Amino acid sequence: MRKRQKKPGKREIRSISLKKQTEKNKKQKTGLTKEEKKRLKELRMIKAENQKKRKPFTAQEAGLDLVKIAPQAKPPVCKIIDYGKYRYELARKEKEARKKQKTIDVKEVRLSPNIDTNDLKTKVNAARKFLSKGDRVKVTLRFRGREMAHMSSSRHVLDDFADLLSDIATVEKAPKVEGRSMTMFLTEKR
Repeated sequence: MRKRQKKPGKREIRSISLKKQTEKNKKQKTGLTKEEKKRLKELRMIKAENQKKRKPFTAQEAGLDLVKIAPQAKPPVCKIIDYGKYRYELARKEKEARKKQKTIDVKEVRLSPNIDTNDLKTKVNAARKFLSKGDRVKVTLRFRGREMAHMSSSRHVLDDFADLLSDIATVEKAPKVEGRSMTMFLTEKR
């Protein structure tokens, strides 16, 4: 008959976790490696928020970390802070900056060389919507089969498109032939 193995009790789990914490604290007493301690003869310190004016303390006594804030500065700038809280604050600031930032998308409008005027106006209205939202518009004139022989004479379609949108848009990149298509980029006037 096999013996049943005991599951560790609460006290055993606590002692194991305390051992792990003390090992981490030994490694991170100052937040600097032995090589860095030898290298750094001068160090500029910034006071922590909870540091009292009269009694100086070490990072280990306060249960905090010594963190290099500006390692490239001469001498390097350090601060005694809670490193986890510091990283959380940085991540939060970065997230806020991303929310405020607006991405500009490129929307494409495809045309053919033998497009009718009403169809062209419909495409212009679609491009107007894209431009009003702040997006860039890529206007592509696609050529098929025999249309490839008359590429130069079809450039007027893109010029007409740009003229119809001249009140709200400017041509960022002039029409350029790329393989079987001719492309032009439009952006909103500022």
